[in-house]
Amino acid sequence: MKITHSLLALTLGLGSACALADDRISIDDIPTLQSVLQTSISPDGEQIAFTRSVPRELYVEENGSNYAELYLINAKGQERAFITGKVNIGKLQWSADGKHVYFLAKLDDDKFTSLYQIPVDGGQAQPVLTLKDRSISSYKLAPNGKQIALLAKPAADKSEKELKKLGFMAEVYELGLTNQQLYVLSLDKAGDNLAPEALPIEDYVSDMNWAADSQALLVKTQPSALIDDKYMKSQWHLFDLAKQNISLSFATEGKLGDAELSANGRYIAILGAEDKHDPATGRLFLADAKTGEVQDWLPDFKGHISDIEWSHKGQTLTFIAQVGTQNFVANIKPGSNKYKKVVKEGQFIASNLSISDSDKSIAVRANSHAHPNEVFMIRSGKAKRLSDSNPWLAEKRLAKQETIRFSAEDGVELDGVLIYPLDYQKGTRYPLIMSVHGGPESHDKDGWLTNYSRPGQMAAARGYAVFYPNYRGSTGKGVDYSKLGQNDYAGEEFNDLVRFKQHLVDMGLVDSKRVGITGGSYGGYASAWGATKLTEHFAASVMFVGVTNQLSKFGTTDISNEMHLVHARSYPWDKWQYYLERSPIYWAGQSKTPLLIMHGKDDPRVHPAQSMELYRYMKVQGKDVRLVYYPGEGHGNRKAAAQYDYSLRLMRWMDNYLIDGKTEMPDYEIDHAAKLKAVKNK
Repeated sequence: MKITHSLLALTLGLGSACALADDRISIDDIPTLQSVLQTSISPDGEQIAFTRSVPRELYVEENGSNYAELYLINAKGQERAFITGKVNIGKLQWSADGKHVYFLAKLDDDKFTSLYQIPVDGGQAQPVLTLKDRSISSYKLAPNGKQIALLAKPAADKSEKELKKLGFMAEVYELGLTNQQLYVLSLDKAGDNLAPEALPIEDYVSDMNWAADSQALLVKTQPSALIDDKYMKSQWHLFDLAKQNISLSFATEGKLGDAELSANGRYIAILGAEDKHDPATGRLFLADAKTGEVQDWLPDFKGHISDIEWSHKGQTLTFIAQVGTQNFVANIKPGSNKYKKVVKEGQFIASNLSISDSDKSIAVRANSHAHPNEVFMIRSGKAKRLSDSNPWLAEKRLAKQETIRFSAEDGVELDGVLIYPLDYQKGTRYPLIMSVHGGPESHDKDGWLTNYSRPGQMAAARGYAVFYPNYRGSTGKGVDYSKLGQNDYAGEEFNDLVRFKQHLVDMGLVDSKRVGITGGSYGGYASAWGATKLTEHFAASVMFVGVTNQLSKFGTTDISNEMHLVHARSYPWDKWQYYLERSPIYWAGQSKTPLLIMHGKDDPRVHPAQSMELYRYMKVQGKDVRLVYYPGEGHGNRKAAAQYDYSLRLMRWMDNYLIDGKTEMPDYEIDHAAKLKAVKNK
């Protein structure tokens, strides 16, 4: 059925979610979406433990983030709930004999996060290990089933709390930070209120993995707790448990991801960066566990590796590769740079590899254009979906989704994911929402693209085309491509957004006068740029936690070193005027695009003042601009109420200008009181 713009204007106001037909995804559906967070396959490969993200009920439950419940599912798709309700279960791992699932949680009256286990054949969860006066942040069970490695920060000095009450709360910025430490304990000595001694490692320990013989640990360190150190100064080491020292360190440069020892202990697979200017951890390296020599395992691979796990029986590494808007699962052996695809592109967007002891079964979480992340099992090269977290989605009509590719006039290949308007009819031009990803060391994949801040299928149901552009500098096409935006803030990377728009107009799909832009973080920067420098191309903009002043951004972020090395490739004092002219505030005076700005008030990455600067520059000059802050939120909204409020404001802003054709800003208030009353009267 073709929906005319006049009909949309009548039905798609603030209460439009209720006005939509039941077979369409609405704003009110988004806060109910559930998805799989983690998968862990049993040693025999017959069961998968997984956690599911379950949203809080709006206007009913106390504000907070989603819950994480524990479930088990077998190879036939038969699901059992193990721990549900108001819980947050994380870090799943099976016992070596397959009889228990271990996890981290704060249950009942726990003051701190502790280690638990639950029998898979029935029974209650039992505490295994609790530290005195602090939480466990991560753990790994040793392959021999007798030891456990865990990460935790030292217990806080009791006098600190007392001194705070007395008013002694001075903070020396970026100094006095506490390092996270590594501990190894025997499971038979685990218990309550433990105060173990940390291994002799001076730096902050951020990750670890066991050797197959349980005699050594791979340990990842960084100089301090600073996020900039995590990004740019991490290093992997081999720690000898018998000698109680670091026996080998691996020389890598730039960002670092996961690392795993092969079953025979000879090799180490490492995810990292090609060099200190590589913005992502998508290179696959093979290191010699005896000499420490590190080599690029897949040189010049035109994609990014995102997940790795060694086989248990042989010397084969399974990995997930991101290529363009798709990904695939493959196997590779040391001594060869040729890989064999296990699951080819186009089936799903996979992550979170988990391999059974026999190597015959692989569990992943995966999403597609039809559903958020679910549990999948891979056997004999065939993938089978096991879980169904949102059965109600089967009753919804979803809009057509596909990858769009073309070359810019300078020869650079561009791609992105297009969601057509629901009930799309060829020959009709539609309003467009361009949803720009952040990073920019990221890219959008042809999977599930709908959430509270990314309108996707929800906007398509309202009559919009929605496009997710992978502008130059995005990942998924190799290191060289991911560097194309460096030393060119808001240059050709954002000119690509105009190229994408024009391509969609040339397709006959989009009305060039009704194009909106939105995005968060670097995508927020793009949205602010679209509302100022590129104002003639966009009729509405919604900026989320975005950059507006590159000069002050450098001085107020917690990743200034990363900004310099993998984005700017210069410092503000090297070229003041350049940085100013690559800032949306510089172009605010020419803006004709109504701009809605939203920002978490506790954002450490992009300071909330970035939003206030652009707001003030536009407001004083008489521009249509509005600023909404979310107290208690950081670099993205985590809690249910803030997410829902964001969705309402985002779509009301777009509807106002792109569908209703209004020239005045919509009301600034959301009548949450009325919604609360309606829920209570049900």
